[in-house]
Amino acid sequence: MSFFALGVNHQTASVELREQVAFNAERLKDLLAQQRNHAHLNDMVVVSTCNRTEVYAMTEHADILLNWLAQTNGIDIKQLLHHVYRYEDAQAVTHLMRVASGLDSLMLGEPQILGQVKSALALSKESHTVSRDLNRIFEYAFYAAKRGRSETAVGSHAVSMGYAVAQLALQVFSNPEKLTVMMVAAGEMNTLVAKHLAEMGVAKVIICNRSRERAESLAQEIAHQVEVEIIGFDQLAANLHRADVVSSCTGSLHQVIFYQDVKAALKKRRYNQMLLVDLAVPRDIDSKVETLDGVYLYGVDDLQSVIDENLAQRRQAAVEAEVMVSQLASQLLTHQKIQQAGSTIQMYREFSQQQSQDEIARALTDLNKGHDAEDVLKQFAHRLTQKMMHPTSILLREAAQHESPDYFEWMKEQLTDVFEHQRKPKNNLDR
Repeated sequence: MSFFALGVNHQTASVELREQVAFNAERLKDLLAQQRNHAHLNDMVVVSTCNRTEVYAMTEHADILLNWLAQTNGIDIKQLLHHVYRYEDAQAVTHLMRVASGLDSLMLGEPQILGQVKSALALSKESHTVSRDLNRIFEYAFYAAKRGRSETAVGSHAVSMGYAVAQLALQVFSNPEKLTVMMVAAGEMNTLVAKHLAEMGVAKVIICNRSRERAESLAQEIAHQVEVEIIGFDQLAANLHRADVVSSCTGSLHQVIFYQDVKAALKKRRYNQMLLVDLAVPRDIDSKVETLDGVYLYGVDDLQSVIDENLAQRRQAAVEAEVMVSQLASQLLTHQKIQQAGSTIQMYREFSQQQSQDEIARALTDLNKGHDAEDVLKQFAHRLTQKMMHPTSILLREAAQHESPDYFEWMKEQLTDVFEHQRKPKNNLDR
């Protein structure tokens, strides 16, 4: 069996094609359950995210994996062939480690993919489509991802606006669990900010939005992590003093947070500091508020310069992580080869012992029949030698015909060393 990785991602396929081959967990669970008894598709894990759909499998026929991916999604295989990549054994292991480590992500070093790969493995385990060998490869990939994050800076530093705002809040305030955050608008950008702040463990999120339906949608996404309150847009100024952190991204053509409103909020807060983040273009917050004592105001350009610098640091760290992944992949494959050699050696030992027992039994039978003991021993030695040499002789002939002459030379040198070692007199025979 070989280990294959096959799929499409943001580098090889359009959003439209990725949508066609994507799986949700419920559908994938049903599909995997159908593969349990399949001769070539019963040992597989499928990773499906917005940026990639990949099939990892132990099989002898990678083409069957491609056919399965196309047929289950109703796609012409010829269309898929232009966008799919396929790796085998060493390359497949390295690819999986790179994916789990965030080195193959759209956002370099992003941590979410590791959890997504772990979830994919868990789903396949529930469906009983993961062998011990396949599981071992995935566990080693998780180990590689953990080491990559702990020993390099590939996952450090904010490289998205949402994450940058959360990190900025940590720099300004030492106790995030006491913070109240106000999201002014519940669009895509502030949704990411709210999710990062909720994961960071803030005390409360106030959502101020013109549409209550949009606000409730965001509230549902983070309510399991943090207390959420929804207020109308007309209540913004009156509630501004309650927020330690304000993130605004309305898309309005006019300012929505004014100097006088922030000044009044500070007075109500007894001048406890505030962090205001303006993610809008045109700007939502009056730039004069940064002149107020206790107010920290950051705009898109401020955050983007930080992100650019951090991304450069991640790219530098990614070089170290790539080297580490390559080394760990090599270690895993070497370990697998040693294990395979061990099982082969054990089989050869069992074969040798069986041949020896057969010839001993035959020799004892001849001795019991009264045959000459010297002739019996000679026949015993001759037959046993012939049986033991036969497999080795076949391998040597095949090695001599191998495409690479180095292979035969290496094998000949190893056997020569063994023969010379065997010819050396043993101490117990010299006495």
